[in-house]
Amino acid sequence: MAEKKIYGMLAEFDSTRAIYHACEEVRDEGYKHWDACTPFPVHGLDKAMGLPPSKIPWIVLGMAILGGIAGFTLQWWTTVIDYPILIAGKPMFSWPAFMPVTFELTVLFGAFGAVFGMFGVNRLPTFNHPLFNSERFQAVTDDKFFIAIEARDPLYDKRKTKKLFKKLGATHIELVEE
Repeated sequence: MAEKKIYGMLAEFDSTRAIYHACEEVRDEGYKHWDACTPFPVHGLDKAMGLPPSKIPWIVLGMAILGGIAGFTLQWWTTVIDYPILIAGKPMFSWPAFMPVTFELTVLFGAFGAVFGMFGVNRLPTFNHPLFNSERFQAVTDDKFFIAIEARDPLYDKRKTKKLFKKLGATHIELVEE
């Protein structure tokens, strides 16, 4: 039977204060491939982890601009170039009439950017994550806080990482297999 590959090390903490302090320490140690999992949002945890700002607002903005340009261009093309019809002496390019469709496509493309941008940035769908193999990790949906440092991290060393977690006051430490 083939030996299972190690995903990383998982440490359990009991409080928001403990996880916050532990995240700051892990960040300061220089780890790059790690994550914190909590049963509810912890204010400021992203800063404690040293996470960069989200890319989602830029994706939404780009898609919204693309939607507005696409809507406006489509209407301009059909009324001025492709099928011009002169009605009651009105100008061919009557841009105020184009605004409702332009606005709606701006909102539609922005919403698509938000949904599909979240899927892409969060690498979803993930049907099975190695952390789900841990029995103790199920408590993350109830009242426990966890930090997982992946084995692919350049600084990951089984003994040093375990020593760090013990120093940080982890109540339980375990290796997670893929």
